Amino acid sequence: MAEIAEENIYEKIDEGNVYEKPSDELVNPAVVMYENQDEFNDTSVKEAFYSEIEDYATINKADRASPDYMNTTHGVEGCSFSGAPAEINGDVASSGRSSSSSSLRYDDPCDGPALPVRGDVAEDGMIMAYTLEASTPAEPEEVVDYSLKTVENSVVEEKVADPTQDEISLFVKAGCDGESIGNCPFSQRLFMILWLKGVVFNVTTVDLKRKPADLHNLAPGTHPPFLTFNGEVKTDINKIEEFLEEALAPPKYPKLAARHRESNTAGIDIFAKFSAYIKNTRPDANRGLENNLTKALWKLDEYLNSPLPDEIDADSMEEEKNSIRKFLDGNELTLADCNLLPKLHIVKVVAKKYRNFDIPSDMKAVWRYLNSAYTRDEFTNTCAADKEIELAYQDVAKRLTK
Repeated sequence: MAEIAEENIYEKIDEGNVYEKPSDELVNPAVVMYENQDEFNDTSVKEAFYSEIEDYATINKADRASPDYMNTTHGVEGCSFSGAPAEINGDVASSGRSSSSSSLRYDDPCDGPALPVRGDVAEDGMIMAYTLEASTPAEPEEVVDYSLKTVENSVVEEKVADPTQDEISLFVKAGCDGESIGNCPFSQRLFMILWLKGVVFNVTTVDLKRKPADLHNLAPGTHPPFLTFNGEVKTDINKIEEFLEEALAPPKYPKLAARHRESNTAGIDIFAKFSAYIKNTRPDANRGLENNLTKALWKLDEYLNSPLPDEIDADSMEEEKNSIRKFLDGNELTLADCNLLPKLHIVKVVAKKYRNFDIPSDMKAVWRYLNSAYTRDEFTNTCAADKEIELAYQDVAKRLTK
């Protein structure tokens, strides 16, 4: 650094303000020095101090390597360059030549009157200054048409209301805020069925504390869930399920009934065992009730691990393997899942909250079943939030008294 300060190998400028004298009256003009000074034949200062452009095109490429940070650009005479200046080591590079810290710092030459500058551009070298020559006509700016154009031969499909579309409205229990979906496995059961059917329907959450008069007149003495189908009120949950499976049938709507009868009864006693366990207040009975719930869960795990008839290869000589299906009756949700999954999720959330009971991790099939459900919108978007479920059982779950 000391050597560089003593002798500036890039540029020497006589002390004094170079702007005080016109370029044609300069006395003892400064000599511009470069590292590769021997490569240049003409080292004299031209008339205009800022109009000089060093022409590197005549130098061999091997002798004029650009710095590592410089992106070499192939220039074309008559073209203009635009864009932000390059940033080098935190400083913005300008078109003027820089000197050491002892040199004067000049204002931007562009702020003054335009000076004639050659339009020479090095093929691969560093561009030190560049402007259009006065004689070079500026290229007209390209005009871009941003107006909207009509697309020919395009067909826009308009959705026309289907006159045969059934009018279906589902009324479900509201949460503690009176608006969100509340904890009710029966409401979620019907919600899932309609979603899986792919039918258009409306959902209304009903606040049991402030039940509107029109809903009271619609289904007097009935708590949600209930349903209206083309104006006809239906209140019995099992009958609603049977009706929807018959009315919304193939080929327009999918069939949701399980193919195997055993799938309809799998895990049927889990919710009853859970209710007895969570409502118990006697510490001496807690262990027995917890074991009953665990046995019911193991029974479900066994069924989910047992391969269904269509999973068994009768011609195979290999040992029968466990099933890897996602749901009770296969890899697709059925009416059996719409009945069991909402209850099984409640068991998982409430037992953990009020009894610190977790479904054993050894029940691989049960956890596969739950996790498969958590990936389906038909389940997650119809399920009450965990906090809502916990609040719903706050008064139901009994503390164990000593």
